[in-house]
Amino acid sequence: MDAVSIPALSDLTTEFHVVALPLVTRFRGVETREALLLRGPEGWSEFSPFVEYDDTEAATWLAAAIDFGWREQPAPVRDRIPVNATVPAVTADAVPGVLARFDGCRTAKVKVAERGQRLADDVARVRAVREAMGPEGRIRVDANGGWNLDEAEHAVHALAEFDLEYVEQPCASVDELAQLRTRIRYMGIPVAADESVRKADDPLAVARAGAADLIVVKAQPLGGIARALEIVADAGLPAVVSSALDTSVGLSMGVALAASLPDLEFDCGLGTASLLAADVTASPLTPRGGGLPVARVEVDATLLERHAASDERREWWTQRLRRCHALLAG
Repeated sequence: MDAVSIPALSDLTTEFHVVALPLVTRFRGVETREALLLRGPEGWSEFSPFVEYDDTEAATWLAAAIDFGWREQPAPVRDRIPVNATVPAVTADAVPGVLARFDGCRTAKVKVAERGQRLADDVARVRAVREAMGPEGRIRVDANGGWNLDEAEHAVHALAEFDLEYVEQPCASVDELAQLRTRIRYMGIPVAADESVRKADDPLAVARAGAADLIVVKAQPLGGIARALEIVADAGLPAVVSSALDTSVGLSMGVALAASLPDLEFDCGLGTASLLAADVTASPLTPRGGGLPVARVEVDATLLERHAASDERREWWTQRLRRCHALLAG
């Protein structure tokens, strides 16, 4: 983002709120999701990099928040986005309860390779999803780069009986992804890249290396909708739009991205508001009939007050906003 096009910090802080939203179940190691919401000329936007991210990485998320709140967005080419259910690394007996929160979803993304768990836990969880969804349901698994090459190959073999749609970020490096894709090509299970796109210095390296069959894109980590659309076009691969456990405001950014993609072959990972026990709007973007409407979200003042973060956390986020704004402006 060009420094001259960045709003002044005073413009960003005219109306902003820091919220702490409880989760229904532990996800990504957290039980409460914090986010900073800002209102720009185009509407509400969100800045919510995970707390462990450094300022350099977080500044890209701020660029996305500015883009969505202060810039006109591309015209949508669809008015509804099909989404998948997201199943955290829960025990197999908890799977039906998780899926019940995702109304009408025909696809489930299942978290695997959770630290402290075994492959047997993953197999049991995916089996429970297949049993709950039946033969017509689609199942994709997401390892978040948690396996090495040999572990990933072994895991794909162990999970193949459940008819996987694809396996997402099974290994951390582009080279490992490329090797795994070669090893399992005969099985017909595609490889998707997520972290190798959104956390990479060069998000197109995975496409040039032939290391993935499709890419996962997220609006906030990639710096906004326009930048994400550029990456998809330059990669020349099918794309799945996903989220980062956003509030409904952040999810509306992802929905706008999915709505503006020329082609949308896969259900998107934008139904994660179903994992939140609270939200910032009276009409949260939770799946209905397996999809989400394409629309901006209006926040509810009562909910903002009810779920306001502590003064200490608000100050932490305020200082983070200042530092990240300085990086973008400087």
